[in-house]
Amino acid sequence: MLCAASVEEGVPPWLRGQGQGWVTGEYALLPRSTTTRTRRERNGPGGRTQEIQRLIGRSLRAAVDMKRLGERTITVDCDVLQADGGTRTASITGGYVALALALDRLVGRGKLEASPLQEAVAAVSAGYVGGVALLDLDYNEDSGAELDCNVVQTGTGGIVEIQCTAESRAITRADLDALLNLVAGGSDAQPAAQREVLARAGVLVL
Repeated sequence: MLCAASVEEGVPPWLRGQGQGWVTGEYALLPRSTTTRTRRERNGPGGRTQEIQRLIGRSLRAAVDMKRLGERTITVDCDVLQADGGTRTASITGGYVALALALDRLVGRGKLEASPLQEAVAAVSAGYVGGVALLDLDYNEDSGAELDCNVVQTGTGGIVEIQCTAESRAITRADLDALLNLVAGGSDAQPAAQREVLARAGVLVL
């Protein structure tokens, strides 16, 4: 994934005059990110792309205090370099880093007194493949999964969003709980990696 954040002064019309900002996301597959060439969406994003963009935006807004951001819009562009499963979760995890860098730049330029970041946000995929619970599914695992989940969490373990779809069989509540426990147990690596990348850029976050 290539993730970049752009800051614009001003907000969408429905937010003007409310003294708060807006964070949104855009997502695209580069043509050769897939095994066979994917056509560019020249006539606007398709249904899948729109759904992923909304997920990215919702997830990243959970990281920011919009009042402290002020009337600014931050757009996080997420472009897929290699589509091997988990691109929407990678967009959120990488998008948070881009967002944190952009906010730090605003502080450095005197536009903000302090960063309005209030939580780290990261996401991971999980599912059952051949009856086995797996974390961070690749394309082959994802395409053959009986259950596929995307889980968005804060750095303190709070859940922002869960998307789950059973493909070939209904699952039990116990199956779902076991999968979420796997996510909780394996999700420490992402915030640590985010902090490491940001620290190398001189940005300290919670």
